[in-house]
Amino acid sequence: MKTVAEPQRSRKSAALWSLGFRPFFLAASAWAVAAIAVWPPFFTGDLVIPTAFSPVDWHVHEMIYGYGSAVVAGFLLTAIPNWTGRPPVVGRPLALLVGLWGMGRIAVFFSAAMGWLLAASLDAAFLVIFAVVAAREIFAARSLRNLKVVVLVLALAVANACFHAEAAERGTATISTRAGLSVIVFLILLIGGRVVPSFTQNWFARKNIATRPAPFGKPDGAVMFFSAVALALWVADPDRSATGALLLAAGAANLWRLSRWRGWATWPDRLVLVLHVGFFLASLGFLCAGAHALKPELVSSAAAAHVWGVGAIGAMTLAMMSRATLGHTGRALVASPATQLIYLGVIASMAARVAMEFLPALAAPMMYGAAIAWIGAFAGFLAVYGRMLAGPKRPQPGR
Repeated sequence: MKTVAEPQRSRKSAALWSLGFRPFFLAASAWAVAAIAVWPPFFTGDLVIPTAFSPVDWHVHEMIYGYGSAVVAGFLLTAIPNWTGRPPVVGRPLALLVGLWGMGRIAVFFSAAMGWLLAASLDAAFLVIFAVVAAREIFAARSLRNLKVVVLVLALAVANACFHAEAAERGTATISTRAGLSVIVFLILLIGGRVVPSFTQNWFARKNIATRPAPFGKPDGAVMFFSAVALALWVADPDRSATGALLLAAGAANLWRLSRWRGWATWPDRLVLVLHVGFFLASLGFLCAGAHALKPELVSSAAAAHVWGVGAIGAMTLAMMSRATLGHTGRALVASPATQLIYLGVIASMAARVAMEFLPALAAPMMYGAAIAWIGAFAGFLAVYGRMLAGPKRPQPGR
């Protein structure tokens, strides 16, 4: 005889595997907490992790290819059915994808014991198979204009494989770090460049504001191409003056795009405003990377990388995860006070980590402060959104 709790657990289990954003956003945020919790003591030598990577490479890899790939997968597995009209990947196939991602985290963590090649193979499997799944859905629907996201997932998969090889060969993976970071930044420019003005326009329409943000057009496409060239040069030769000039120009061009979306008018709606903040930080990252190339004594490469890695990626992913969770679970699209604190936490983490580069005497407390703020933001996300992600969709009124 079934207890009352058994049907409830069954419904929760079914809900968890009903759309890609649910398990992947849960896994990504949990890993964002766990990986940063062990990072400072691992970096200082107070904790030993049985990974073949150096402390810095493990940290970078697990933020870009661990956390980042999970958020990308959760977003795309939820968005692709809307783009193609096909049923979403759910149930056992979705669980297998999440399992592959988790296997990669375990393999990288224990890579010193199992050997870098086996660990690399296990870790690389997730992004490759996910790209195949996404491509199948897009080809089946003949939605070829969306193939660009599959190309970017494949680029991330290649960069991940190169990361392992570069770290094994050279002892550090600086080129593959820049490559992975560049792919995710470009995804922010591509997807953010469409959803930020779209969600802003929806909010303006609800508030009866006559002016509208500029929609994606040929000028945006030109800026995207220019940004891709700047990022490619940054990956290949980050310290060249020409690279710095192009990065500065790309940053200014993306700020121009952002200015056309009238983000300042969305101040009352923090759920929309934070999308503009994330895009602003992506643009600012270009400016910081360009400034480093031209004046390395003024701006360190780490400062630029963390404006992108902590600020832009942290803010934009939390913005998209919170918005998607609210919308797809039947909640109102409103940023609660707790949600606003989550956003502030990740921005505070970026500020502390960047300040660490300018205040070397305070490097240790700044590093721990950045870690605490980041952990607070993602632990807060789990506390506020975890039940929504794991539980059934809230029924709509009148249904």
